[in-house]
Amino acid sequence: MSKLKCHISISLDGYVAGPNQSVQNPLGEGGESLHDWVVPLATWRESHGKEGGEENESARVVEEVRENIGAAVMGRGMFGPIGGGDWNDAEEWKGWWGDDPPYHYPVFVVTHHPRESVEMAGGTTYHFVTDGIESALDQAKKAAGGKDVMLWGGGNVVQQYLAAGLLDELELHVVPLLLGGGSRIFGESGAANVRLEQVRAVEAPGVTHLKYRVVK
Repeated sequence: MSKLKCHISISLDGYVAGPNQSVQNPLGEGGESLHDWVVPLATWRESHGKEGGEENESARVVEEVRENIGAAVMGRGMFGPIGGGDWNDAEEWKGWWGDDPPYHYPVFVVTHHPRESVEMAGGTTYHFVTDGIESALDQAKKAAGGKDVMLWGGGNVVQQYLAAGLLDELELHVVPLLLGGGSRIFGESGAANVRLEQVRAVEAPGVTHLKYRVVK
């Protein structure tokens, strides 16, 4: 049966993006450092059209995370641009990832503002869902054709899926970094009532990978 999975980098003080996010600094102050562990990996570089890279424990985790994914969901905050709002002010916006995004499957963006689907190179198509997180997940599962659905973030939409009991698997990539503020996935919107069962812990350079099953 298709699962909804989320894997996300998080600071030791619980933030998935730093404070003062902007178009120039979409992950906020210090937020880029949350991903220092993944950018050098060969598997990450390959998915972004680059050659070379490192192989370590993190590479195996990332490869596993990406297996059997047929579609994805993300929030408007992750798709951008920062500040949201009506698409009339951002009708040319097609995400942060250029003409060939690294997804290569349908991506359903949760938003309050309707927009026609945007087809990109490499098999990525963005669909914009205005009738809630449940509808976005239903559409993604249908598009995935029996494969799993990845919840890519950002923090607010992960909170919503956790609080609604719709997330099946959560993998936190814990980075030894203190951001002091920014976007969180725990502590609000009812997520405090979520029960997690640890599946594994993997130590790797610059990060610890903690995988959980959501108990329902």
